[in-house]
Amino acid sequence: MTEPATPSATPSASGWSGRVLPRTLRPDLRRILPNDPRTYDGPLLAVWLLGAYLLVIVARSLVHLFAPDGGASSIATIDINVEGGANIVAIFGQWGAIQLLLALVLVTLLVRYRGLTPFIALVLAVEPLLRMLAGSLKPVETLGTAPGAALNEYMGFIMVIVLWLSICPVRSRA
Repeated sequence: MTEPATPSATPSASGWSGRVLPRTLRPDLRRILPNDPRTYDGPLLAVWLLGAYLLVIVARSLVHLFAPDGGASSIATIDINVEGGANIVAIFGQWGAIQLLLALVLVTLLVRYRGLTPFIALVLAVEPLLRMLAGSLKPVETLGTAPGAALNEYMGFIMVIVLWLSICPVRSRA
């Protein structure tokens, strides 16, 4: 009588633990828009980092949507005690609604169409760049440095790394 096979104590490359990091750091740009968006054969680390960042975006959007000042004064340090201050608060609330919608669409894509992980990372890498461009074209006067402004370039850089990871294969395509 033979004993039943037991799982190996060391993780194998075929298990989920072997999929956390890429096999190679040589990216494949074809992975950004894959033929089958339902399957993802990239590293799980990219998915986890995207998921964590999307949760931050959801939380940030809820603050903009539901905080009495939309976060304009309390977080972004914009003086809303000026003529048109109510309009600033209203724009922040509307911005929160759009952020929430975008985040929910990206979460849905990440959950349902995991193969679009690189595309989602690309969107989240470009978004801070576009906000920095908008901020330089139309600067906002603040009393301090808003967290979003302070962290914008760092998150863009982190999302570029996540994009890079997500287009590096964990295993060879069949």
